[in-house]
Amino acid sequence: MPDTLARPLGFLSILLGVASIALLAVSVWGFRAGGWPWPQAYDLAGWGAWAAGAGVIAALAGLVVWLRRRRGGAAMVLMGLILSLPVAGLGAAFEIAARTTPPINDISTDTADPPVFWFTATPSDYPAQNAGPQRAAYPDMRPLDLPVFADEAFAAALALVEERGWEVLSADPAESQIEAIARSRLFGFEDEVAIRVTETDTGARIDMRSRSRLGQIDRGANARRIEAYLADLETRAPT
Repeated sequence: MPDTLARPLGFLSILLGVASIALLAVSVWGFRAGGWPWPQAYDLAGWGAWAAGAGVIAALAGLVVWLRRRRGGAAMVLMGLILSLPVAGLGAAFEIAARTTPPINDISTDTADPPVFWFTATPSDYPAQNAGPQRAAYPDMRPLDLPVFADEAFAAALALVEERGWEVLSADPAESQIEAIARSRLFGFEDEVAIRVTETDTGARIDMRSRSRLGQIDRGANARRIEAYLADLETRAPT
């Protein structure tokens, strides 16, 4: 490989990196503001990830060429790598999550008697066929027990929902359940959340269910949301 290729490879990686960022930005804008169907936005983001991957390969090839004799082009190669890595890394993480999590999009801390959605766009029961894959993938998924009165646990749970910026659909203490909409950070995909507070002999039990409105798989997003929320609630709840 001629030494003179370092500079054009660096230039190519820069172009691919810029293109990947532009494609991802347009896909996010298209879904959030343009009203695009989510598969269309996903497809465009996927092309961005492929462009970023090609940019990383071009940059690494340019780096190999430059290391042979160090005759210019290093700055362009590094710039191309810097521009390509973010979207390439995001795409890789997305693909890894899809391959390492079960193909489900509805998670509950109680699979035998899960919270039921009543105020969401499409109320439905927790799919019974999800219980086995969920237990295998998330064996530590369980309710949170707090040594406080149920009304105190409910107030703390609602305060944390509001602090997270979730859209509250229902929060009636008499029903002992909160329903809300949580949105993903990048695309703003809507996920439905139900939090149920039950009085126990030692205090209160908090069950939580989270499901995605779009798609058939969630890449672990709902399980991570539940785990993070309950861990945060445990540290903030009154004792």
